[in-house]
Amino acid sequence: MDNPHFEILAYEPTELGILCLRQRELLCEPGTVVTEVTLNHEFLMSSYLTASERALSTVALQMHQGSSLRVLVGGLGLGYTTHAALASDRVSRCDVVEFLPQVMNWLQDGLVPLSDELNADDRMCVQQGDVYQQLASPPEQKYDLILIDVDHSPEENLGTANGHFYTAEGLHLAKMHLAAGGVLGVWSYAESSPFAVALRDIFREVRVEPVTVHNNLINEEQTDWLFFAHD
Repeated sequence: MDNPHFEILAYEPTELGILCLRQRELLCEPGTVVTEVTLNHEFLMSSYLTASERALSTVALQMHQGSSLRVLVGGLGLGYTTHAALASDRVSRCDVVEFLPQVMNWLQDGLVPLSDELNADDRMCVQQGDVYQQLASPPEQKYDLILIDVDHSPEENLGTANGHFYTAEGLHLAKMHLAAGGVLGVWSYAESSPFAVALRDIFREVRVEPVTVHNNLINEEQTDWLFFAHD
């Protein structure tokens, strides 16, 4: 039997620690090669199961009836949330704010699976920055959809300063960046009742959507959680 494919595509220091981009063939699914990201040698994201990242965009789009929509995506990652947003012809522009320039370079250099499609779409604009800092500042422009997929969960943040966003005060500031009828969507790997309560303090309608898939890597059901809010 041939050795399974394994390749390190990038391995570099960042402000948050050592970031690694790798490809490997799954032992449980021979012939299936996935792209994965680790941070400080801990798993961060993968191209293997992307249903919840895509649903962050598709559900938010279903909740907004408008056209020529302007979308803000916090966190580029491997690009699945952005790709799902751009799949809609109702989206006129998608601004992506990514904290790590290394992740932006992966996309530009064609190292991630969606590179060709994303780089070819002139509706997308990727810029380096802190989306939480941007949402805590007075808005320079407003968006119809704001989609956040940065932290593991509201209680488990990648950056120590991120936590303020998940409070009622932080959400009040973020809401100012939404246009009339706008939708806020936030990804989490865990359910968070305190965050849902904070959302209900600020928004008229809140939806908490579990997304469950079978993870063949561990042979178990896996549930991610999506939080949506609008007035």
